[in-house]
Amino acid sequence: MQYFSFLSLSLSLLLASQHVVAICPGFNYGVGNAQDQGKLGNSEVTRWNVYDDGCNVVDSLTTTTNPCESGTFSCTGSPITFNGYTNTFNGQHYACRPDANSGSCGGDVISICCRNDGN
Repeated sequence: MQYFSFLSLSLSLLLASQHVVAICPGFNYGVGNAQDQGKLGNSEVTRWNVYDDGCNVVDSLTTTTNPCESGTFSCTGSPITFNGYTNTFNGQHYACRPDANSGSCGGDVISICCRNDGN
């Protein structure tokens, strides 16, 4: 009987440790903060990762130029934040906004959450 209790407890702990918390509840994707990737010549290289709810990187933008002019992200006026994301694989557009319930993936804090707007 003790073996069964130990096995049940072990299985419960394993399942609990595998539970994934949504990084942006109710949204399709989350976009992390800008990550410095070093320099390319005299230009700073910056990367933004796009995550699914399992914290898998599903898309990203690495650039030395303005991310708002990349075609991947659209931006608001001042203060500048991303308000749209276009999937680079299928062209699907997602509306984005900050969300108080967003989390983080590893050390990358989710700055905006994106949801399909039907376009």
